[in-house]
Formats: sequence, C-alpha cells, structure tokens
Amino acid sequence: MMRSRKGFTLIELLIVVVIISILAAIAIPKFNNTKGKANWAAMRSDLHNLATAEETYFYEHQAYTTDMTAMNFHGSNGVTITINAGGGTPGWSATSTHPMAWPHTCAIFSSGAPALAPATTEGVVGCN
Repeated sequence: MMRSRKGFTLIELLIVVVIISILAAIAIPKFNNTKGKANWAAMRSDLHNLATAEETYFYEHQAYTTDMTAMNFHGSNGVTITINAGGGTPGWSATSTHPMAWPHTCAIFSSGAPALAPATTEGVVGCN
C-alpha cells in the first residue's frame, strides 16, 4: 500500500534557502548605500540650515557667531558640524561630517571667509 506524503523534501527547502540568500546578498548592499545617501543629504541640509541661522543671527546682532546655541540651531542626529571664524574676515565657514557617511565631508563658507575645501563657491555647499 502506497501512502501519499504531504510536505517538502529537504532538497526543495535547501533550494528555497539558497534563493533567499542570493536575494538578501543583493538587497543588503543596496540598502546600506541608500542609508549612506540619506546621511550625506542630512549633512548638506544641516549646512544649508546653518547658513540661514547665521544670516538670521547676523541680521539681529550685526556679527556672525560660532555658538550654535546662540543661533538656536540644532543639527540632525549623528551629524557633526564645526563652525570656524572667518580668520580676520567678518565671514564664517563650517564643515559637516557623519560617521556613517565617512569619508564624505561637506563644507560651506560665506561673507568673505576664505574658501574651505571641498566648497569652492561662496554660499554653496560643497561635498566630496
């Protein structure tokens, strides 16, 4: 008497596991790349927002500042912003980094401050 068995064989299950592993191997690097781009966008956005905060502070106090608290500026999570005085000029410059977007850095300079690589045009965020 032959019994009909229901279920999957070991070979069928192994083939499914291999296919899922291949799909995961393709999807995970794409996902990490997307996260890196989001962190890079946050760095650029924070520098744009910083430029607005600096100009607002200048309008109210007729001077630029390196104190983010005085400007009431809060950056994105994980983004580190360093503001530099103009070095004898009335302007300012700043850089932003993110540990998950490393080695990319972004920079901006304004109001006569010396150029700060990778930014090359005053008031425009430059990234490498």
